Amino acid sequence: MEIGDTLPGGKLTAADGTRLTLADRIGQPLVLYFYPKADTTGCTREAQDFSALMDDFRARGASVIGVSRDTPVKLTRFAAKHGLTVELASDEDGSVCEAFGTWVEKQMYGRSYMGIERATFLFDAAGKLVRQWRKVKVAGHAAEVLAALPA
Repeated sequence: MEIGDTLPGGKLTAADGTRLTLADRIGQPLVLYFYPKADTTGCTREAQDFSALMDDFRARGASVIGVSRDTPVKLTRFAAKHGLTVELASDEDGSVCEAFGTWVEKQMYGRSYMGIERATFLFDAAGKLVRQWRKVKVAGHAAEVLAALPA
């Protein structure tokens, strides 16, 4: 994804099991943030930070969707356990992660594996990419994304 690209028409599954089509979100600013795995320390903190700011995102007309490859059932448990208000969606088949270039080779303890790169994409109301953050550090990130939205 490059600045100016149009929001891909990918399909996700919401935590409640309903289908969510990204193109249906055109008409309002959209924040898509990709995270590796529900209920891990960094991913929990990121979801809590976005949840804490949801009223501010809504006040600016924006919706926020957190995307992982976790199952909808796991996302429902994750949201309930931590009192999350941010919308979570599942990309079980990885097609949306592929479209955004967030399914990448990672390394941990000398072992290579495929996983989701923590990344965030901000689209304007016309569905054009206006900002992206790659290799996100969780601390302060949700506030930084909010600050990038017009007041």
